[in-house]
Amino acid sequence: MLYQIFTLLLEVVVGLLSGACLLRLYMQYLRIPMSTRSGNPLGRFVFALTDWIVLPLRKVIPSVGALDTASLVAAFLLQLAEFGLLWLLAGAAGGLFAVPILALFGLLRMTVSAMTGAVIVYAVLSWVQTNSVIADVLERLVSPLLVPIRRVLPLIGGVDLSPLALLVILQILAIVLGNLQAAALLAF
Repeated sequence: MLYQIFTLLLEVVVGLLSGACLLRLYMQYLRIPMSTRSGNPLGRFVFALTDWIVLPLRKVIPSVGALDTASLVAAFLLQLAEFGLLWLLAGAAGGLFAVPILALFGLLRMTVSAMTGAVIVYAVLSWVQTNSVIADVLERLVSPLLVPIRRVLPLIGGVDLSPLALLVILQILAIVLGNLQAAALLAF
């Protein structure tokens, strides 16, 4: 019971922190203003959660073009720490090689889950006319993935089904990732 409670708490904390690192990476890649002056409350929240790990990493890990590699490495290190702790708590059963593989796939699954959540919230907010900063940020986060789908999938009766198509694609990607993870763990 205590192991399950600890696992849950660890997953929540690491999920929040590494998810914030990934969001920071993605928002900076899309050049979404994140400063306090921009009025984006999400940016301030992301900075508050991630500055402690991203800023020191930036001193040794340079950005690659528009890609903030320090945020990506921070998210991976957090996942690595989570799976490393779980591996130790499980009695170090199995090989240590599994920990980085689990961390990599954990990061990829988190990305798919976060984008799925963002698309759902975006779709719900699109039904209601809102002029909030968060709705604008969500639109900027989701639109790059919806544009290619909208080129292929026309409006049907005036309804945009591209968010639904993206959700199906994300679910298929989650299934593929699960199978790839199992294959990668079996290979070693």
